[in-house]
Amino acid sequence: MKIRNPRTGEYDYEISPADADEVAEVARSLRAAQPQWGARPPEERADILRRWADAVEAHRQPLFEALRTDTGRALIAAIEVDGLPATIRRWADIAPGLIAAHSNADVQLANPTVTNSTRLVPYTLFGAISPWNFPIVLSTIDAIPALAAGCAALIKPSEVTPRFIAPLRETIAKVPELESVLALIEGDAETGQALVANVDYVCFTGSVATGRKVAEAAARAFIPANLELGGKDPMLILASADPEHAAKTALRASVVATGQACQSIERIYVARDIYQAFLDVLVREAEAVSLNYPDIDSGEIGPFIFAPQADKVAQHIDAAREAGACILTGGTVETLGGGKYLRPTVIADATADMAVVREETFGPVLPVIPFDTVDEAVAAANDSDYGLSAAVVAGTAEEAEAVGIRLEAGAISINDGSMTSMVWDAENESFKLSGMGPSRMGDSGLLRFFRKQALIRQNAEPATIAGFSEENLR
Repeated sequence: MKIRNPRTGEYDYEISPADADEVAEVARSLRAAQPQWGARPPEERADILRRWADAVEAHRQPLFEALRTDTGRALIAAIEVDGLPATIRRWADIAPGLIAAHSNADVQLANPTVTNSTRLVPYTLFGAISPWNFPIVLSTIDAIPALAAGCAALIKPSEVTPRFIAPLRETIAKVPELESVLALIEGDAETGQALVANVDYVCFTGSVATGRKVAEAAARAFIPANLELGGKDPMLILASADPEHAAKTALRASVVATGQACQSIERIYVARDIYQAFLDVLVREAEAVSLNYPDIDSGEIGPFIFAPQADKVAQHIDAAREAGACILTGGTVETLGGGKYLRPTVIADATADMAVVREETFGPVLPVIPFDTVDEAVAAANDSDYGLSAAVVAGTAEEAEAVGIRLEAGAISINDGSMTSMVWDAENESFKLSGMGPSRMGDSGLLRFFRKQALIRQNAEPATIAGFSEENLR
């Protein structure tokens, strides 16, 4: 399979997708090694994971170079690579304590002769299918706590951004105990289907359409499916907000990573009293943002990683324009050096029926809509099939929170935006079509990979059948 370079447009890399038989063989090997891994004390698994973190740091440069090529951006690639060892060490530090806290021994039950012990039993084989927008983060965000819990882990990264797989495998090979229970496979949709058929718990990050297929396949396999899907995240700017501060916050929360993030702000509702002042600042700041072309080490906006996404974004913009919306800045996908780019695009006069307001755009596009009352803004924000996250900006945190709790979304940023990209220990679950299953953040990020087993101990003589004789009613 030929792989496209997002900056040059050339197909300069290739992978060999694993077929169903190959996936099954890798799964068998991982399953065979898991009992020994799961039997290790949590502290021992944590120490092994810390050695992996050390290996990642030692291989930082090849990982960074591969990810930079995969995504066409440098700073965020560095943040991803440097964040990996930090995430590994975080789970290594907290997992043993969490496991101990949720493993109960000899708890007295209502029956005075009975006690119970609770064991946390890890799923044997965890599987992850990850997307192309944050390749390293989203390939490992679930696998690391699964490993800390005692699962073996099988990961299929996106075929759009596979260059990092080889150097990441090299880091895993430096830790033999881990190599036997952690594998990455190259592949496409068929490879992903085979993964679901061979694991005991699957995590998927990606589109709603593909997420439905994963959920259906998981249901047929009778395994849990943890899904984080699309978003159409709204931001509400209340009349008490400082329009300059709000505009700068909205811009960053919308266009970082070229808007190719599930938690990107994609709809902005602004109190009419400050609407024009907000727009003026937003347009000014948007026009100051530059592309990282031709120098990848300059500018703020990189290319579209997945070329067809640029076409979808252009369709949303063109349809809005044709329906009467006003493109205040940006609005045209540019082909530069073979890559596809879009400058921050601010859209006024958008309406609720436009695709740019209703459907996930996944690009640096900011439709701005005025409102007259807070009730009107809340209703507009909640009028969506999605409920991943949202944001409220106001003069005080208290005022913003009072509105935020009315929004139908799993995580609400207060006086900021897209904070779930920066805060990983706040538990939240997706609403509506944005996902299904326990939070990948906070303690649930680890505890979801266990089944609870009760050891119910009878400390007196067990009951006999004589005690259930009908004659006992006489």
